[in-house]
Amino acid sequence: MLVTGHTGFKGAWLIQLLIHLEIPTIGYSLKPEKDSLYQSASLTGLIPERFADIRDREALQSFVDEHKPSSILHMAAQPLVLKSYKEPEETFSVNVMGTASILDLAFKVSSVTRVGIVTTDKVYKNENQGRRFKENDTLGGKDPYSASKVGTESVVAAWQQIQKFSGGPKTIALRAGNVIGGGDFASDRIVPDLVRARVSSNNIVLRNPESTRPWQHALDPLLGYLSTLDKIEEVSKVAGALNFGPNSESLSVEVLVDTFNKIWNKYPIQKVIETDLQKELEAKSLELDSTLAEKLTGWRPRMDQIEAIECTARWWDDVLTQRLSPSQACQRDIRDFINL
Repeated sequence: MLVTGHTGFKGAWLIQLLIHLEIPTIGYSLKPEKDSLYQSASLTGLIPERFADIRDREALQSFVDEHKPSSILHMAAQPLVLKSYKEPEETFSVNVMGTASILDLAFKVSSVTRVGIVTTDKVYKNENQGRRFKENDTLGGKDPYSASKVGTESVVAAWQQIQKFSGGPKTIALRAGNVIGGGDFASDRIVPDLVRARVSSNNIVLRNPESTRPWQHALDPLLGYLSTLDKIEEVSKVAGALNFGPNSESLSVEVLVDTFNKIWNKYPIQKVIETDLQKELEAKSLELDSTLAEKLTGWRPRMDQIEAIECTARWWDDVLTQRLSPSQACQRDIRDFINL
């Protein structure tokens, strides 16, 4: 399996999961960033990998020709909403044209039979009504990030049409978001902000504490992606995209922070509510309906939202207090997750 974006947060968890499951894997991504989970968990060199831009067709082509993967899970992306406001053109280039590049290549390589394109739960036209989105609901992104992912979905739909008329690998869009878990240190995300506040003994600034999100541990949708690729021959006859999210009603940002504080009872984080315009840049509510994924693949989330939050808080507590290394903490959580 070729995993693009394998040095990112979800990619680092996926590589460790695939190694645990003994699934042969190769990775193509930009170099891991400083303080990233890929770096802190010492994952470099554990699988065949190449560090290059997904839009570098020559590098991508030579890597695929060398290893001849049978399946591709495409996760390479610019994943941050607030960064997309600052770099909209780059966000569209990476997310839309990067996907077109990987699909164009996949359809020209005889070894590839299945492709999963990871998008996001933010592709739906969201009017903050609190309803659960289904796969056939209207798409529409108002911010540059979600709009770029709607563009990504259009690319997937185009190549699905090509597959119907000209053959090629089965292709599906995989929609999930608001994943949490140990090791995420990206900017403008609530869990990394909590960790930074603890390390620096500062308060946590909340842009909108009442906003709700379908929080899920990274391992849950990742297992859903793998289950979908495994059954894509049957799945693709029915669906062009699948949702992966919690079964329960989304929880607020403030509930997430309070749950962290229960685990971090020796290191409580004080909350400060911010009232600037940034709070209007993101949706206030978000819910996914994952019934179709459960019906077609048998996938169900193994952790509920509180369990996912608690697992993430414990990972950071164990690592920050040096009871476990990042690698040990990940391996512990993967073993526990598989045994659920």
